[in-house]
Amino acid sequence: MALNKQERRIKIKLKLRKKINGTASAPRLNVYRSNAEIYAQLVDDKAGKTLLAVGSNDKTVSTAKATKIEKAKLVGKLIAEKAVASGINEVVFDRNGFLYHGRIKSLADGAREGGLKF
Repeated sequence: MALNKQERRIKIKLKLRKKINGTASAPRLNVYRSNAEIYAQLVDDKAGKTLLAVGSNDKTVSTAKATKIEKAKLVGKLIAEKAVASGINEVVFDRNGFLYHGRIKSLADGAREGGLKF
C-alpha cells in the first residue's frame, strides 16, 4: 500500500524521534515547514517545555522582501541569536521528517551562522 506524503513524513518523523532527545543544556531544534511559512522552536524534552519559538511570520522576518529560502535563513539566524542570548550554544537538530534540503537546510545554515553548534 502506497503512503501519501503526510503519512510518509510522519513515519520518518517517528523513526527520527526515537534517536534524538533534547535536554536543558542541548535542546532539540525542531523545524516545521508549511507551504507558506517555516517555524523553529527549541524544546527541552526532559522537562517537556518549549524554550524558544520563532517563525517566518515574526515582524522582523515577514517585513523583509525575500524568497522563502532567504526567510528560512533569517529564521535560523533569529533563533540562534535568541538562544545564544539565553545561554544556549549547542542544540540537537530535528528536521521533523522533512528532507534536508531547500528551506530546512537554509534554516540550519542560518542557525549555524548565528552561533549554534549541532
